[in-house]
Amino acid sequence: MDDKNIEATIQQLEEQLLQPDVRRSAQLLDDLLADDFIEHGSSGRAYDKGQILESLTNENPVPRTLTNFKTTTLAPGVILATYHSTYWEPGAAPAHSRRCSIWKLVNGRWQMIFHQGTPTGESL
Repeated sequence: MDDKNIEATIQQLEEQLLQPDVRRSAQLLDDLLADDFIEHGSSGRAYDKGQILESLTNENPVPRTLTNFKTTTLAPGVILATYHSTYWEPGAAPAHSRRCSIWKLVNGRWQMIFHQGTPTGESL
């Protein structure tokens, strides 16, 4: 798979993770997140896969978008994705953040092994 195809695949996977039906599905999330997945949240706390599955399957989904998507190959089968994200809580101004994820090819499929979101307070 060439770099353009990998980037398109990873962007599609990131976009899936923004969709309410995926975020509410423990099975779909389990497929997308590696067993040793770690997230560094905007609170500064670290979360493991189990905590993220519980949190996302119980959240009230809100509209989310991503822009300025880029990938960088860190090693064969390991990709860094970076992008800007915006989401809309009811009755609040849009929230903006910079996001990065590391994806690894595991048994023939891409799984996220790390994610971090940093609020920016402004559109980027």
